[in-house]
Amino acid sequence: MNAFSRRGACPALSKPMQTGDGLLVRLNPFAGGLSPKSLIGLGESALRHGNGIMEVTARGSLQIRGLTAESARRLAGEVHALGIAVRTGVPVETGPLAGLDPQEVADPRPLAESVRAAVDQAGLAQRLGPKVSVIVDGGGQLTMDAVTADVRLIAVRTNVGLCWQVSVAGDGQTATPLAVAEGDAARDTAVAALRMIAEKGREAHARDLSERQLRSLASWHSFAPPSVLPDISPTRGEIGSSADGLLSAFSPHASTSAIGETGRASTISPLVGEMSGRTEGGAKERLPQTPSARSPVGIFDLAAASVALGIGLPFGSMPAEKLIDLAQRALTLGVTEIRLAPGRAILFLGLSPAACPPLQHTATTLGFVTTPADPRTRIAACPGTPACASGQIATRDIAETIAAENADILDASLTLHISGCAKGCAHPGKAALTLVGGENGAGLVVDATAKALPAGYRPGYDAARGVSGVAAAIRKERLRGETAAACLARLGAAGIAEAYRQE
Repeated sequence: MNAFSRRGACPALSKPMQTGDGLLVRLNPFAGGLSPKSLIGLGESALRHGNGIMEVTARGSLQIRGLTAESARRLAGEVHALGIAVRTGVPVETGPLAGLDPQEVADPRPLAESVRAAVDQAGLAQRLGPKVSVIVDGGGQLTMDAVTADVRLIAVRTNVGLCWQVSVAGDGQTATPLAVAEGDAARDTAVAALRMIAEKGREAHARDLSERQLRSLASWHSFAPPSVLPDISPTRGEIGSSADGLLSAFSPHASTSAIGETGRASTISPLVGEMSGRTEGGAKERLPQTPSARSPVGIFDLAAASVALGIGLPFGSMPAEKLIDLAQRALTLGVTEIRLAPGRAILFLGLSPAACPPLQHTATTLGFVTTPADPRTRIAACPGTPACASGQIATRDIAETIAAENADILDASLTLHISGCAKGCAHPGKAALTLVGGENGAGLVVDATAKALPAGYRPGYDAARGVSGVAAAIRKERLRGETAAACLARLGAAGIAEAYRQE
């Protein structure tokens, strides 16, 4: 067993990360999914060796918590005995329905395997930081738009055939498009970008590349000529007529630094967090999801008259016993494969349409998320007390109460973050409202991260009632058609804090 990884690195099976409730490991099945029996076996291992808490992260990785150094070794042995191969090296990720979705523009798996092989051949895994990642997205019902990456390869159709839009440093809406290329050229460009990142050191990301380096990447290969490029919807970005057009978002004052030199700093901040996805390839979770991204919770049509059923984990976490119960029920209903999905969800494959309602009923009874409208999907909450030794408030209990009592104000505009301490693991970025545990109780932070100074406090056990006060103010002051976030902006930090503190 290697030394424990520091916070902000990736807690692989062979290198668990120290957290407030013991060691944490993260698993990414190599084959993309698990059999129901394998998930049952993992749940039983989590009960034997950890604290029984299992999680699915914002990027769709499986986490097991509460391990010790010795129990982590035993867990690794049992994972091997179950025949579960886990991915290592630079993450090259595809969508959770890759190769199965009849609405895909293209199956992304062959190109993803080609990128992995090229990265390995170039020896980049040892030179890149653990949070550098690549996404190869074939489109379809469940895109990877809401997940950030250093390099994105997105399938697009042109009148000369299949091509891939190459972008860097962002998610489906914020990444900077470089160009459009056929498969091999797109792969080579992705690897070239990773080489440039590696030259800058293990702390570097694509956001650290200079404008000149990005222009070099946009023009160094034979990309599809502009005349054959299609108009692309905003969810995929409009493809310009030249490399310069694709880079028009940059300042006109291009950097004169040579390749390998450090360019200007990006506005994308290097945030970390054990559940946010930031530790998984530098992802920044977007709560709520980007408008172009469909929720992974629901029913998805697949080929051959079968469907996939997506079920969410509330706040990304569930006791292992409940995951075992759900997997056992899935097995009896004919599920052949279980895949992990970005957005803290699991997909059950091989179902007939008639088998979905009974599995959804079981999931609802067990406390899982079975509808995209569930207000719990608008809340990010870390384990908190008593699960995490660093937590100072019972985050999950508070979150459940708020979701039950204030579902009407938890609309798509609002991000609510409940953090057991100021580290902000569940949502490192800014949130409209953040409850954070501390020596003075539960502080309320407005439009900032958990590390910011709270605008008001109340006892931790009474935090949910404070948020209900804020919700009451929103109901009273909200204008017709106004979102909750817009109303909060009008109320201002002082007004929000006053509503939170009121008895």
